[in-house]
Amino acid sequence: MPMGKCIANALIDRDIPVLMTNIPSILNRLTGMFAEDRAAFISALDDYSLLILDDLGVERNTEYALEQMFLVIDSRYRSRKPLIVTTNLKLEEIKNPPDLAHARIYDRIMERCAPVLFSGRNFREEKAAATKEAARGIVSPK
Repeated sequence: MPMGKCIANALIDRDIPVLMTNIPSILNRLTGMFAEDRAAFISALDDYSLLILDDLGVERNTEYALEQMFLVIDSRYRSRKPLIVTTNLKLEEIKNPPDLAHARIYDRIMERCAPVLFSGRNFREEKAAATKEAARGIVSPK
């Protein structure tokens, strides 16, 4: 089980409010909302004792997406509440962002979060190999 989920489950078991989500899901929720509703939604994310943003970097790099991501990160930054961010981005990519929009986001994350590198086997690749093998068995039985 991914580390973020383990942490979330342990805290939820202690009745501590935790939200684990990702930027694309937040963007989907914000789509179609009026500005004041978007602000209220983003502000409500600070009601959680812990916010876990999973898989940062997979969202589209549109101006709107970056602006909303900044607002979410900045709101959490200003609330001074804990934030966990998971990403496949390399630390060097975060430390050397491609533009000012990313720099504003990554700087806040780096100030509030301590980077921890998890390495090891890629379980998704292993599951994909097992799925391929099962499919081969179905398509060309021995």
